[in-house]
Amino acid sequence: MKLLPLSPNGQTPVRALTIAGTDSGGGAGIQADSRTMALCGVHACVAVAAVTVQNTLGVSGFHEIPPEIVAGQVRTVVGDIGIGAAKTGMLASTAIIEAVAQVCREVGIGRDGGIPLVVDPVAASMHGDPLLHAEALDALRHTLIPLATLVTPNLDEVRLLTGIEVVDEVTARKAAEALHALGAQWAIVKGGHLRTSEMSTDLLFDGDTFHELPAPRLATGNDHGGGDTLAAATTCALAHGYSVPDAVAFAKEWTFRCLEASYDLGAGHGPVSPLWRLHTGPQ
Repeated sequence: MKLLPLSPNGQTPVRALTIAGTDSGGGAGIQADSRTMALCGVHACVAVAAVTVQNTLGVSGFHEIPPEIVAGQVRTVVGDIGIGAAKTGMLASTAIIEAVAQVCREVGIGRDGGIPLVVDPVAASMHGDPLLHAEALDALRHTLIPLATLVTPNLDEVRLLTGIEVVDEVTARKAAEALHALGAQWAIVKGGHLRTSEMSTDLLFDGDTFHELPAPRLATGNDHGGGDTLAAATTCALAHGYSVPDAVAFAKEWTFRCLEASYDLGAGHGPVSPLWRLHTGPQ
């Protein structure tokens, strides 16, 4: 695959920001975002929104960071370091979502602010453990998603946000239209969890045109962090100036390679792995 360009040693690389929760097991969340960004050659800045207690078997608890501290991390990083794109992940509560939306508008992050924003509306872990208070769904719908350059829910999150159960291409298109109607510039409906299909086809929509991004379905249970990885890789490509369709196409291929390289870890679901990048030659 064509990789993102690497900066020469000693030269400041492209920067990106992730606003999300931690994963103590290292497979998803800020850990997955930072790992993907680093192996894409991007300097990862972070704003921690929550700290989870989790391993490969699930999430047993989480602690929210005070909203003003979350916003302060964003403001401080953007003001000093500067970023080319940002993404959100687990934001946990209405108060944190509102604080993040406010600071993003303040510093120019979002579809109308000049710095692209990928909103990964994390609501639950892959095990079904809640990572977002139920009442915060409205804040996602009406406060954060309208700022998004791209919104990247999984199928469970699509159902929570739109009420649409995606079971085939027709319902995937309806879901993409409903997500776009919430205010995102682009919406993607990912096919990775649609187990009835032999292909994993993602559907990208900008309010006018549907773009299909197919890939073979890989038979692995080690897919922890796949959604975070796709969103983070997209963010990296956007930081490099890619268009949304080109950024998502890059991220789709990147994530497929990470799924191919996934490994066993603990007693549950192992992580997708961008470590394959270390085995490739100079680009």
